[in-house]
Amino acid sequence: MKSRLNLLQIWNMNFGFLGIQFGWGLQLANMSAIYTKLGADPDKIPILWLAGPVTGLLVQPIIGAMSDRTWNRLGRRRPYFLTGAILSSIALCFMPESPELWIAASLLWVLDACINISMEPFRAFVADKLIQEQRTLGFIMQSFFIGIGATMANALPRIFRELGVTGTAPNGVPLTVLYSFRIGAAMFLLCVLWTVFTSSEYPPEDMDEFNKKRSENPGLGGLLKEVFAEIPVAIKSMPSTMKQLALVQVFTWLGLFSMWLYFGLMCAYHVFKAPSSQSELFDRGIEWAGWCFAVYSIVCFLVAFILPKIAQRTSRKLVHSIALTLGGLSLLSTYFITDANTLQWTMIGVGIAWSSILSIPYAILSTALPANRMGVFMGVFNFFIVIPEIIASLAFQPLVKNVFHNDPLYVVMMGGACLLVAAVLVVRVDDTNESNPTGDAQLTGSH
Repeated sequence: MKSRLNLLQIWNMNFGFLGIQFGWGLQLANMSAIYTKLGADPDKIPILWLAGPVTGLLVQPIIGAMSDRTWNRLGRRRPYFLTGAILSSIALCFMPESPELWIAASLLWVLDACINISMEPFRAFVADKLIQEQRTLGFIMQSFFIGIGATMANALPRIFRELGVTGTAPNGVPLTVLYSFRIGAAMFLLCVLWTVFTSSEYPPEDMDEFNKKRSENPGLGGLLKEVFAEIPVAIKSMPSTMKQLALVQVFTWLGLFSMWLYFGLMCAYHVFKAPSSQSELFDRGIEWAGWCFAVYSIVCFLVAFILPKIAQRTSRKLVHSIALTLGGLSLLSTYFITDANTLQWTMIGVGIAWSSILSIPYAILSTALPANRMGVFMGVFNFFIVIPEIIASLAFQPLVKNVFHNDPLYVVMMGGACLLVAAVLVVRVDDTNESNPTGDAQLTGSH
């Protein structure tokens, strides 16, 4: 029987997300610039980012289903947290020193696969550990740590520059970025270790039945056999709420992916007027874009505990729709901005949207899923994050080259339009727990 957890316990179980987002934040803010430094043209950037969505599509449902069927000394989800963290930290150390474009692209495949191994079970971990009325708080706590981790990751290169760090690595990548990746590798591992050693897990409700099923298909081979049989069944049996949220996710993440791929280049070329990727203005623009990402991450964790209170008084759907609208309008406003200081304030709306994106869809979804299949369904739900990213990676090259004429500004604006479409689609989602949302106003002070 699950018991109510206090705030410190919920803090500890989600602390690993701080490190995971540190790794994601460094990647999202810097990989397009690293690719450009290694000779990639703007229209080639999307295909080079294909690693992230493809590895997510393959890894997350498999790891989710495997963790549903795992139980050992570390528990169910924690073995995957730890394995992914160790491998991700190694990849983060090597990434910024890639001597060739193909090596950087290959390392991104490795890094994304490893991050997904750590990240996917965290979503199911919240549902495993928390009673239903505490789950929104659990996902909000993840948003809080995601905001902090991304803020630190995005701000680090600029902080290093302010401390006087100059120069570049042999491949042309600024030392400010290289040192940031090294710190990110350490942070990733240490934060996940904190969660692994401070949090416990509940064993399967019927251990005898669990062991019986494992004995029917023993070893890793048997586990994978069950997993690959389970995933198509889960896809076919998605609850209606999950299907409705899926369409929202498609447009949401298409918008986010547009921003992540091109906001840095937009800042360098549109705001800082960099003449080429080799100029000092280009480097300053990329660093400022990282600071802008830090701003939206700061906003994310500042509003993380406000959103559920507003949702309790209104509805989760209304809060999510408004948040997505603010994010979309913020990205569209970049068309009118040519001043760096003004650009950072557009990130307030993006930060509100990001905080909601990271928590409210998962809180709505978790109430519609069976507890014993939480991992695999959360993994399948990730399809609707990575599929639009795959579409973007494959389709953006001709779009950026032939329609937008390699101008990253218009890709960022297109991202804003996608967020507005997602905001409209939220209205049709059936929130099965809407009549009794969360009680989060009381949860934040529970002991």
